[in-house]
Amino acid sequence: MLGEYRISGRRASDIAASVERGVASGDLAPGHVLPPLRELASLLGVNPNTVAAAYRTLRDRGVIETAGRRGSRVRPRPASTARGSLRVEAPPGVRDLGDGNPDPALLPALGEALAVAAQEYGRGPGLYGDAAVVPRFAELARAGLDADGVPAGPVVAVSGSLDAIERVLTAHLKPGDTVAVEDPGWGALLDLVPALGMRIVPVALDEEGPLPGEVERALRAGARALVVTDRAQNPTGATTGAGRAAELRSVLAAHPDVLLIEDDHGHAIVDLPVHSLAGVTEHWAFVRSVSKAYGPDLRVAVLTGDGLTVDRVTGRQRLGPGWVSALLQRAVTHLWATGAVDTPAVARSYGERRDALVRALGERGITAYGRTGMNVWVPVSDETGAVARMLHSGWVVAPGARFRITSPQGIRLTVSSLSAADIGPLADAVAAAAAPARPAGHG
Repeated sequence: MLGEYRISGRRASDIAASVERGVASGDLAPGHVLPPLRELASLLGVNPNTVAAAYRTLRDRGVIETAGRRGSRVRPRPASTARGSLRVEAPPGVRDLGDGNPDPALLPALGEALAVAAQEYGRGPGLYGDAAVVPRFAELARAGLDADGVPAGPVVAVSGSLDAIERVLTAHLKPGDTVAVEDPGWGALLDLVPALGMRIVPVALDEEGPLPGEVERALRAGARALVVTDRAQNPTGATTGAGRAAELRSVLAAHPDVLLIEDDHGHAIVDLPVHSLAGVTEHWAFVRSVSKAYGPDLRVAVLTGDGLTVDRVTGRQRLGPGWVSALLQRAVTHLWATGAVDTPAVARSYGERRDALVRALGERGITAYGRTGMNVWVPVSDETGAVARMLHSGWVVAPGARFRITSPQGIRLTVSSLSAADIGPLADAVAAAAAPARPAGHG
């Protein structure tokens, strides 16, 4: 069980530190079972309460987990290699459909917005002690949220969706807590949760979003938080409709102590309405990034939620970066105010390419998913082989391992760079590379 490694220490802090050294050195590998409390207390000549305190500290830090009668064991290490690194570099002459980027042609020009922000800066540079949120930014952000039926709450600016989700999770949860996430789902989120020392419980989904029964199962199993993508879910394109939202709200209403985090991934690139789940749990957060519609490099997102959640996030933010650049907030404000993104046109552009690909794959006997957004998810029986065969055919696609936990294999294709002429050859390549397979959570 523990091999040759010997835990030492007389105080709880020393015992915990000894275990952490063993984990760091690799002598205590993930899955290794630690001695029962009384056994280790006897070996060390200390009170069992001292060992209990040490184990409690290790659980809080996410080093170990307790599995009832099976005892305490070393947890899997937090992700040190991002799922995003599980990609294929596109050699010269090969088309890259695996990057997940928006179509640059659909992004607004930023010159005027940045110039306006610079002019405002010239009239009054941002200084220490200024308000963290530009008033006009907050006003327009809140108006958009109100129009979409998102419950009332204070608005703050954060550095993208992942920054917001991390801050909200750490505001309420601790290492060892369980977070329910979509499977397949956003690879960065699947990296983030274990990196925070928290545990993932996967939730299957279909084209309408998370399955209510799966959410109920996860919450009954003790999940402290649920993360849901409202629109253009990555990688499947799922969008939560009114009926599914009502079902999920009913499930959440029976678990009011669960933290709900909603990621409006498809804001301004999807013309279907958002159906927020917020309002039935005590603590909630709703995140709306500008990355997909206005440009990933802006690194700006809107966060709203219940008062306590937002207060904790802003309090911690003040101890780190302090605030999101007012220059960027003002630039985004200008883009919003001038209607720089024609959402119906953008949604139509992505939709035409996405729907054409899904339809062409269907004609070739290949099941594919892509209700909204810029991605198409194709279930396959051997994703490693499919990725390799696609590369040989001149196309780079994203391996499903970047997005999966327990769901069956698949590949993700981003349609942003496709033209009408590409659809047929691409569908032929996918059909040749992928055998039909039953998708996970799309039953």
